[in-house]
Amino acid sequence: MKKTYYLFNPGRLSRKDNTLKFVPVDESGKEGTPRYLPVEQVGQLFVFGSLDTNSALYNFLGKHQISLHFFDYYEHYTGSFYPKEYLQAGKMQVCQTLHYADHQKRMQIAKSLIEGASYNMLRNLKYYQGRGRAVDHLITDIAALQASISAAADIPMLMGIEGNVRQLYYRGFDEILHDFQMNGRSKQPPQNEVNALISFGNMLCYTTCLDQIYHTQLNPTISFLHEPGTRRFSLALDLAEIFKPLLVDRTIFSLLNKKVLQAKDFDDKLNRVVLKENGKQKFTKAWKDRLKETIKHRSLKRNVSYKHLVKLECYKLSKHLLDIQVYEPFKAGGKVGQKVSVTASSLIYWFIKTRSNVCNFSV
Repeated sequence: MKKTYYLFNPGRLSRKDNTLKFVPVDESGKEGTPRYLPVEQVGQLFVFGSLDTNSALYNFLGKHQISLHFFDYYEHYTGSFYPKEYLQAGKMQVCQTLHYADHQKRMQIAKSLIEGASYNMLRNLKYYQGRGRAVDHLITDIAALQASISAAADIPMLMGIEGNVRQLYYRGFDEILHDFQMNGRSKQPPQNEVNALISFGNMLCYTTCLDQIYHTQLNPTISFLHEPGTRRFSLALDLAEIFKPLLVDRTIFSLLNKKVLQAKDFDDKLNRVVLKENGKQKFTKAWKDRLKETIKHRSLKRNVSYKHLVKLECYKLSKHLLDIQVYEPFKAGGKVGQKVSVTASSLIYWFIKTRSNVCNFSV
């Protein structure tokens, strides 16, 4: 099974026979001990430090369908190296374009995306409502907005509903979190720790959706809720709306309330708040654990990981575009607070896998 690797250290990445060779370089230019990664084990690379490479390396990565996602010092997603689409099909491209161009068909998909996103946001609030948090009024207001989705006449109106839902939802963060306050959403730059984590986590969710789209016949540049742009993979933004409450927000709640992330893991000296390197490592470790976490899938009748759920969402959308099956967004189910039981042997296996899989080239 291919893995995701996170490169936090500045350095040089090159091809060495059939492996990837990474040489860390410190601020003085001194090279560290090289690290080697068998290329058949690498699925994607997240690059947070400066990276020195060449076209030969990108050709090698493209041949093996390995994508790179780049982030700057301020945790902004800056772009991706995206291998040539190896699964794209002409029929899917035509159907996807026609669904975008047809107002009614586009609205049907866009409304489904907002319904799924708002449902999963409500589910988070209801979970903490059951734990005594004062979010009852937020749940009531969001439910009222959710009921208006079907009546939306166009995309701007639908995006307005989504924006209001998310604004109410974010107010609940101050009730859910113990030692940190969000005080409203702030971006570019984030003004506090919670906003810094949301921005960082949303970018990880976006790139995760992009990678799963890559392994289907969908075109990532043709979207339905967000307007397609010339410099972004807007379909990944569409799908991320559904999974941000389940993957990003729950990870933030866990890390902050369990004090895994603390004030010392953030830097606020630049009129903005960003994660320090050790904070990024803690978050990405929790992020990978979250993607591997499994739930019982109602239709498949088996446990599937959250990462696989993203790919299944792509497949469901593909079936809709081909007029095989109407698209229904993923909605978290089961009893609130329900957890998947695991055996001792599977827990040990999971621990070994995750420990060996968190590769910041300083383990």
